[in-house]
Amino acid sequence: MTSPAPAHARISVIGAGPGGLTCARILQRHGMDVTVHDRDPGPDARNQGGTLDLHADNGQIALREAGLLDEFFALSRPEGQEMRHWDPSGTLTDQHVPAAGELFKPEIDRGQLRDLLLDSLHPGTVRWGHALDTVSGPADGPRRLHFANGTTIETDLVIGADGAFSRVRPVVSTAVPEYTGVGFLEAWFSDVENRHPDIAELVGPGSAAAADGDRGLFAQRNGGNHIRVYIIRRVPVDWLSRSGLTADDTDGIRALLLEEYAHWSPRMRRMLTDNEGPYVDRPLFALPVPHTWAPNPTVTLLGDAAHLMPPLGVGVNLAMLDAAELALALANAATVDDAIRTYEKTMLPRSTETAKALEGGAEHLLSTDVPDFGHDA
Repeated sequence: MTSPAPAHARISVIGAGPGGLTCARILQRHGMDVTVHDRDPGPDARNQGGTLDLHADNGQIALREAGLLDEFFALSRPEGQEMRHWDPSGTLTDQHVPAAGELFKPEIDRGQLRDLLLDSLHPGTVRWGHALDTVSGPADGPRRLHFANGTTIETDLVIGADGAFSRVRPVVSTAVPEYTGVGFLEAWFSDVENRHPDIAELVGPGSAAAADGDRGLFAQRNGGNHIRVYIIRRVPVDWLSRSGLTADDTDGIRALLLEEYAHWSPRMRRMLTDNEGPYVDRPLFALPVPHTWAPNPTVTLLGDAAHLMPPLGVGVNLAMLDAAELALALANAATVDDAIRTYEKTMLPRSTETAKALEGGAEHLLSTDVPDFGHDA
């Protein structure tokens, strides 16, 4: 089959995260038809996670191409760029306060960013309740998408924006994510100025981090007077079952954490104990480095599907930059195959370089040195 012109191609994005939605938005701005398929039953099916810092040299470039940069700045929190570092005793060791007017990486809640992108798309662009099972059909197309709800769709281009455990990735790559040896436990705090004033004071308007070499804490201010804390530990991926615990055993997990962080100050340990609701176990995975594949004329990847890395502030930014570059390549190429080759010629070397720089980076989250924490949770 001859590769079609992008303007006449059926384009299917798998995954309605920031990368997939950014790609769809820019494609539509250039007059191309695109459909996004997502496993969630609807846009409000689950909490979208914490806050993100979108950088001027990648995430903000994508939003400019999407025509949404001004709307982003109106929603963002420049004060969220403040970063504090504490030691386990509760002593402030380092603090970055953003300058007046600094907009290099302002914060936005992940849910707000998703809503901004969703609202910018043509009605009906996203097909909810479509969890992809497999992709079939010849490499030169057309492809068939097989969904868990029993439906199948024929398409000319499959864009895998479906995250760490992508169902599109196996079409082009045999790589699978590997556990880094470091895990997060997420804890939530609401109405913090009234209910948790000491934690609110400690975290400030942005984020705060502390570590002792073996364990750490990373707290981030979210919109709506919320704070999320990520409890960072070097643990086996199955640490819960090894400890005789289950994910809903909040009291048991809390007791274990108090034992592990026994030498930390009472003030710092409040971030372990005063949370509302259960902890959320989030083991950290990464793809092997480098992760590359041979060009395929009907399938490509972006974001974590292409280059899953430790959460050091680059994931969403790179996903959105990938999305913008892929959409622009499609807008300017003669064929879909040409566009994929143009996009991957830039994306794969860039992601390899970044992944090499961050390889083993999950360990930096536990370092007593002052790391450059980003917000990718």
